[in-house]
Amino acid sequence: MTSASAAIPQPGRTKAFLRLVMIEHSVFALPFAYIASLTAMYDRDQNIHWGKLLLVTVCMVGLRTFAMAVNRIIDREIDARNPRTAHRELVTGAMSVRHAWTGALIALVVFLGAAALLNPLCLALAPIAVIPMVVYPYGKRFTNFPQAILGLAQAMGPIGGWLAITGEWSWHAVILGLAVGIWIGGFDLIYACQDVETDRRIGVKSVPARFGIPAAIWGARACHTVTTALFVWYALATDAGFFFWLGLIVVAGAFGYEHTIVRPNDLTRLNRAFFSVNGFIGIALFGCALLDLLVRGLTV
Repeated sequence: MTSASAAIPQPGRTKAFLRLVMIEHSVFALPFAYIASLTAMYDRDQNIHWGKLLLVTVCMVGLRTFAMAVNRIIDREIDARNPRTAHRELVTGAMSVRHAWTGALIALVVFLGAAALLNPLCLALAPIAVIPMVVYPYGKRFTNFPQAILGLAQAMGPIGGWLAITGEWSWHAVILGLAVGIWIGGFDLIYACQDVETDRRIGVKSVPARFGIPAAIWGARACHTVTTALFVWYALATDAGFFFWLGLIVVAGAFGYEHTIVRPNDLTRLNRAFFSVNGFIGIALFGCALLDLLVRGLTV
């Protein structure tokens, strides 16, 4: 009886695991998977298929949870040497490596199970989506551009969202996926600026550590310019209506604001740019995209 109860995750461990993977940050990627899924539903029969949308949600949260847990496990020694990350659960002992692996594997099984319920193509391609999630945390050990790997990983969300509905490849989804990947890679360039001195001291590779903070900030600006252009391309490719274009204007304004509050010589508002502005971008564009599809005939 004792061994059986020990196998059941304790409430404290569950909370620690959710903190470990920062479950609330799913807000960054989910809106774009929803945009792709709902656009695919509109193109298919103009009806929202709630069951499939739920499975897309489970897939996205499951894969992201797996990715974050693996990232924390692989990076735990680096995190221990960085004052900013030394409070993380695997460093302080609030979560054991064994339990972190358990949570990661459960999340992976959930992801694969949901993919299997969607369609055969989603299940067949699911292992490919896992690869960059595992490679990314190692990226900072062998390349100055780990954000490129992160961008590739994040680009799979919208592509998977479209595949989940149609079971077929779509270049429209690839355009949206590239926009999301380059967007997230760009703001990760900004986020990495706060660890420049520590990264250089302990040998972690990144754009700001190798080329300096000004180069990283300008790189992020370039990324977000390309992102905006890709959003425009996606809108044209999918014959988006007024409200989607309105959303793009809001996103462009948010990007502009983000780059006025974060400058090479002033990183004091970096967290506002990273968490608040980028969270707003995803939610705002999703809201406008949904409204646009509903106005054009998507049926709830």
